[in-house]
Amino acid sequence: MSKQSGAIKGLHPEALESLEHLGQRIRAQRIACGWTIKQMAERLYCSQNTYRSIEMGKPTASIGVMASSLWLFGQLDSLNTVAPIPIEAVTIKRVRTRKNMGQGHLISEAERDC
Repeated sequence: MSKQSGAIKGLHPEALESLEHLGQRIRAQRIACGWTIKQMAERLYCSQNTYRSIEMGKPTASIGVMASSLWLFGQLDSLNTVAPIPIEAVTIKRVRTRKNMGQGHLISEAERDC
């Protein structure tokens, strides 16, 4: 049995549902093109199991393979609409220097923006 990180175990149910819906949409695109799972995996240079995990919406699936899937279907622009940058963030430039790095190179409370 493989280990799962705390981040995967603690995924919110809504996040899991969104991943499942994305997998269903990718599957629908594949079927509409008349491609098999094997053909998709070959096009994406991944294993069939890796591609199946994307269609199933597994949170451990590679985002790179998901992006490649969207690209194959001409849908990569849809990825650009995910989490748009707030206009205020465009003008802010933060630089972390060694002296203000928190203990163990973690971001300290003083460094948080939100």
